[in-house]
Amino acid sequence: MLKKILFIALLLLATPFIAALFIKQDYVVDAQIIIERPVDEVFAYLRLLKHQDDFSVWAQMDPTMSKQYKGEDGTVGFVSSWQSANPDVGAGEQEILAIYPQKRIEYELRFLTPFEAVSPAYMTTSAVSESATQVNWGFSGHMDYPMNFLLPIMDIEGMVTRDLNQGLQNLKVLLEE
Repeated sequence: MLKKILFIALLLLATPFIAALFIKQDYVVDAQIIIERPVDEVFAYLRLLKHQDDFSVWAQMDPTMSKQYKGEDGTVGFVSSWQSANPDVGAGEQEILAIYPQKRIEYELRFLTPFEAVSPAYMTTSAVSESATQVNWGFSGHMDYPMNFLLPIMDIEGMVTRDLNQGLQNLKVLLEE
């Protein structure tokens, strides 16, 4: 009887580790919205990383967080860093890696707390008409084995997609006012 109990206990403990072998480790999210403004206006606004404080859900979670900046905003190499006592915000930095005028801005997010991770992100703009622009906001991440077991449980992709969509809704309101 003791052997059966030990076997069942061992099987229960091993199940998440075994399941994690079959769960993906990478995730990608992309949200989009149409903003009733010309592409050059939208891109000029998005180019300045500091503007994300005005529409990003994460920046709005703690309006008192400490922020620091290095470099010239709107140029490759500009870094925005943050530190918050709120565990949902944590600490990290975001750097502009590439700018393709009127088309795409690429970033690298470096999370320091509550967990360490490096994730690429981007924002793209494309003209839908002379007075309307489609904006895409994308993000990708990676969770090493066995932590990747949490991806479907916590619905990381769903949570990030909701936050990006809300941020884009905030952006739309700001730019269409």
